[in-house]
Amino acid sequence: MDYVNLGRSGLQVSPLCLGTMNFGPQTSEEDSFAIMDRAHELGLNFFDTANVYGWKTGEGVTENIIGRWFAQGGGRREKTVIATKLYGSMGDWPNEGKLSALNIRRACDASLKRMQTDYIDVYQAHHIDRNTPFEEFWEAMEVLRLQGKILYVGSSNFAGWHIAKAQESAARRNFFGLVAEQSHYNLLTRTAELEVLPACEDYGLGVIPWSPLASGLLGGVLRKLDKNRSAADHIVRELDKHRDKIEAYEKFCDELGEDPAHVALAWLLSRPAVTAPIIGPRTLEQLDGSMRALEVELDAAALARIDEIFPGHRTAPEDYAW
Repeated sequence: MDYVNLGRSGLQVSPLCLGTMNFGPQTSEEDSFAIMDRAHELGLNFFDTANVYGWKTGEGVTENIIGRWFAQGGGRREKTVIATKLYGSMGDWPNEGKLSALNIRRACDASLKRMQTDYIDVYQAHHIDRNTPFEEFWEAMEVLRLQGKILYVGSSNFAGWHIAKAQESAARRNFFGLVAEQSHYNLLTRTAELEVLPACEDYGLGVIPWSPLASGLLGGVLRKLDKNRSAADHIVRELDKHRDKIEAYEKFCDELGEDPAHVALAWLLSRPAVTAPIIGPRTLEQLDGSMRALEVELDAAALARIDEIFPGHRTAPEDYAW
């Protein structure tokens, strides 16, 4: 495994990040344990979760699963760079969500307890909080870092100007600032190229793309439907919107002799500032298959053909100005 630095930090992570959102709702605890163990066997050390995952308000289902896995010992915690997120509501009372200093303190302590660890490697804001100033956000994060409860801070779903504001606010405090941005980015959703990726590149943030396969649309959906495998209604609706592109893409992947899912991940790994796409396997077979993406090499001609199928954006303002 060739590890990479997370943004400008010295923290080394695997070039694929294990997403755990399925743990609990779709993947049993036993199977989740097996997937995490297998991830370590494959060399993956970067795991991502969130306090709201499991989708039972206030329960932190997925974090609890990870905590019970850590508690088995065997170096599981020590080998893992764990990233979790806060913002979503964990209760019905005020201050049980978003990014106030009060919620940051409470949410961090609750995540530590659920995951049965005394520190979080990368603590991420799951969304921008438009009602909390960055001065308050950074002061709260500085306290957590001084207490040894977190090591690095990241963001998720921030706009480019949010990243700029966050970094400039941190710089005024002589604080390290954000090391990573978790952004919606894939071949079908390339708006991050306008402002987010350039901001991350300029400020030294590693980009962690979520939904790299566009909820399965880039994972060979037409092949699967041809084999009479079913697809969720929302996938079918999205497929109807993009059928021409998906058909052309899967045909091109056939020419390359590669699985569409692996090409989509390999393409992301070729993008500026991208550190590690988040993969969310529900089974061991899906996890093992994802590793092929690290071996796929896309030359200039292949990248150009992909851009023809899925046109991207030039860095703003060139995208919409001379």
